[in-house]
Amino acid sequence: MIEKVFPNVDWEKMWEATLETLYMTGMSVILTFFLGLALGILLFLTSKGNIWENKAAYTITNAAVNIFRSIPFIILIVLLIPFTKVLIGTIRGANAALPALIIGAAPFYARMVEIALREVNKGVIEAAKAMGSKTSTIIMKVLLPESMPALISGITVTAIALVGYTAMAGVIGAGGLGNLAFLDGFQRSRTDVTLAATIMILVLVFIIQLVGDYFTNKIDKR
Repeated sequence: MIEKVFPNVDWEKMWEATLETLYMTGMSVILTFFLGLALGILLFLTSKGNIWENKAAYTITNAAVNIFRSIPFIILIVLLIPFTKVLIGTIRGANAALPALIIGAAPFYARMVEIALREVNKGVIEAAKAMGSKTSTIIMKVLLPESMPALISGITVTAIALVGYTAMAGVIGAGGLGNLAFLDGFQRSRTDVTLAATIMILVLVFIIQLVGDYFTNKIDKR
């Protein structure tokens, strides 16, 4: 049955491409989480009325986030080719896609982190400050725990966006399902290969959403 619907699909290559997509997505989600979290916390703390209020620092960070968040991903990959070549030593393969994936997604997640932190009750923050808590204590014991459901929900959305980014990166040689769909599917007019790769990407997206929703609901006690 499957052979009749997908006569041109090499399932071994499909599995290898799926593992490459999982690798690119997993690595970039982990690094995006930490970089985006740091940028989001910096945006929040340096904004007006907060602990490290600093107009210049906020303006510079805010501008950098807006610029990298606004550049279309496929253009960002091309712009970062010289940087990727210096950093990784090649512009092809799954590892070469990681700088663009992380630089493209981290500002997106940073903005979500900033929004999540703004939702934290200011009274709780003021109470912690009144007790003499250090900034690091306020971050670790007030801001992050109070905003954790929104942070997990945000990284789930970012992870799904990253799956889409890996597909675009595949078109210029990063490997993965996007590469397989483009080279073996589109360029060789094998619609069933493109369809099978698309189904695999959809399955990954559904799994990420289910896992993200599970942990968000488990942590959210409201």
